[in-house]
Amino acid sequence: MELQDGEVGSAIRTEGADEEKGGLKLPSMSDTPVLAEQPLEPELHELMEEGDSETGEGGNRHEMKILSTIGEDSEGAEYGKSGALDEFTKQFHHWLRLFVMVPFVVLGDRIRAQAAQYRDLRIKLRQARIPVSYEMYVSSSLFYSVVAGIIGAILGLVISFVVIRVIGLPDKITKLTFSESTAWLIDYKWLFLTLFIIVFLSIVLGGIVYILFLLYPSFKASGRKGDIDRNLPYAVTFMYALSNGGMNIVEIFRSLAECKDTYGEVANEVDTIVRDMEYFGHDLRTALRNTSESTPSAKFQDLTHNLLAVIDSGGDIPKYFKDKSDQYLKEAIIDQKGYLETLGLIAESYVTAFVAGPLFVIIMGVMMVLMGSGNDMMLYAIIYAVIPVGSVMFVVMIDMLSPSASGNPALLNTRAKLDHEVVMPPELVHLKTDKNASADPDTEQLLVLKKMWARFIKSKQTLAVRQTLKDPLKFVKLQPANVLLVSAPAALIVVAVAYLTHRHELLSFNLTVNFLDDYLVYAAYIALVPLAFFHEKKMARERKLQKQVPDFLGRMASTNETGMTIRDSIKLMAKSDTGAISRQIKLVWKDIDWGLDVNDALTRFANRIRTHVVARSITLITRANESSGDVGEVLSVAARDAETEQTLRKERAMNMMIYIVIIYISFVVFVGVIYVITDSFLTQMAIAGEEMEASGAAGGGGGFLGAFDLDSYKRMFFHASLIQGFCSGLIAGVMGEGSVMSGLKHSMIMMTVALLIFKLAVGGV
Repeated sequence: MELQDGEVGSAIRTEGADEEKGGLKLPSMSDTPVLAEQPLEPELHELMEEGDSETGEGGNRHEMKILSTIGEDSEGAEYGKSGALDEFTKQFHHWLRLFVMVPFVVLGDRIRAQAAQYRDLRIKLRQARIPVSYEMYVSSSLFYSVVAGIIGAILGLVISFVVIRVIGLPDKITKLTFSESTAWLIDYKWLFLTLFIIVFLSIVLGGIVYILFLLYPSFKASGRKGDIDRNLPYAVTFMYALSNGGMNIVEIFRSLAECKDTYGEVANEVDTIVRDMEYFGHDLRTALRNTSESTPSAKFQDLTHNLLAVIDSGGDIPKYFKDKSDQYLKEAIIDQKGYLETLGLIAESYVTAFVAGPLFVIIMGVMMVLMGSGNDMMLYAIIYAVIPVGSVMFVVMIDMLSPSASGNPALLNTRAKLDHEVVMPPELVHLKTDKNASADPDTEQLLVLKKMWARFIKSKQTLAVRQTLKDPLKFVKLQPANVLLVSAPAALIVVAVAYLTHRHELLSFNLTVNFLDDYLVYAAYIALVPLAFFHEKKMARERKLQKQVPDFLGRMASTNETGMTIRDSIKLMAKSDTGAISRQIKLVWKDIDWGLDVNDALTRFANRIRTHVVARSITLITRANESSGDVGEVLSVAARDAETEQTLRKERAMNMMIYIVIIYISFVVFVGVIYVITDSFLTQMAIAGEEMEASGAAGGGGGFLGAFDLDSYKRMFFHASLIQGFCSGLIAGVMGEGSVMSGLKHSMIMMTVALLIFKLAVGGV
């Protein structure tokens, strides 16, 4: 029987102790809690602005966090550095702080006198939780904008030198006319041009940096607002479950504040409430009011305002949280519908602007070139710049609008020690024997024990090797991006070997480009197909597990209602086979059976599955189990939460399927039109152009159509089809599944279609 599944490896953050037995330290499990506190963001300046300096009795936790932040520099924040590098780093930061303080010393009073002008900035700084006073922030922005202006001036000098000395100035720069009295200015045009470039770049770079500094708090506050609104329904559910179990509101806030990895910025906002009570000594009402005034989220502000009213009136707090939870659930469904409509609009816009639009421009550009009134630069700009850049913009836009959390959630902490490293006790490591001395029974016993330890350590190492050989792709299955460590170098090696093998055959530019085209596409397949495969395999596994999570939580709730404990419920479910999640339930019971705490076993379960909904549900259950042990209602709430998440996910997949089909159809139309233009129209135009050029040379005249390089157009349109297919696939993945990685399979399919059409039907590429 194994204590730890092969997938758990990195999913445990524990520290442990050895227990002594027989005078020797033997590795074993310990139930001693070793939870480490999460470090707090340094908010000292903000604290000084928000409240007085009175310290409450319960302020030790936050006080220690802030004091540790203050002493970070003196205690070696740059851990791991030493010697000259460490001294240089300290000196650099020291002088940088001094220079940044110069604008504050010079302009601080003037900035403070214009406080009304910076009112919005002060609000955004507090909402963004940037622990800097507005005077210092403005002075820092002035300092860095001046630095950017100086860099712009230096760049201006370099550009001016290149333009004047290397490229050379034209005889006529502007259409201005000069009189005889001002004609002497023409002799110094290089000086005026140099000054113009220097001043222009200085103002532009300095102004951009200054504007970005002023806008950054708004961007950060907006990001925090989105995170708060996204996690608030689940946080309210968390508070309802704990309040329903009998926990008072202050303890609920403390518990929620400790769950930053699960509830994000909502936990940070609640942490400010706890901080105001513990550090500043404010009462609950004042702390709620202060946080309500500084939060960037209107929903969180409404929650705290109404909570104040409930507290003042002596209302039922659990009922209030339940009503808010139901309200946010309904709003989440409405928001999902609005989000899907927005995605539909984005899909239609993308097809119009970056599939049909470029196709129309390409056709018009080809016609203009053939008529002699255009050039290829417009085609190059559309194919190699507009399509990929526009697609990236749409990917970023969809990601910003997405209401669901992306990526893997942070690992949850366990309290028990699970240290699988085997270390021989020091008494045996340093055991020395004298061969000439008489045999000592105690020494012989220690020697035998040392040999047993050595065999045990060797067996553990052998077992680790066997497990690796049994499942060598484990690290790729857990993190599909790791496959790039193998596939990307393999792709580069294929390209390099192919080039070295065929370089003597590449006698012209066209042959070289065609060769690189082929092998770069093959390299893309070698690098990205394994990544797409393992990502889809991982996502399929997660989807199977997520489908069964609501049922798992629901069965736990139903068995708990009959009087069974969580431990007994897990034991009962471990005996049945209910699909993909059965193995995980068996592992949970195996952990419990080996002596692990129920909460830690469930936490390990969440760390193995590693999804947001499971992390929230397990956090909710473990916190409720720690507080009261009455988790019947909590299990029902967690099951409802998981079911809602699964329903919204299914609804999105069903609604977005039609737009994925539209993207596929639009790509097929794009490639089809490009094929017709390349294989039929341009081929006939090339033949006609050659005939007209020949007749013009014979008859002394010519038409508007001349000979042109057909192969270069074929290559250009081949690239257009590949780029369009790759970008359209990424858009389809982001829209359908909310992940760029999920779009790789669509990209590979579309690129394959384009490759087959041009290789089999068009040729010449």
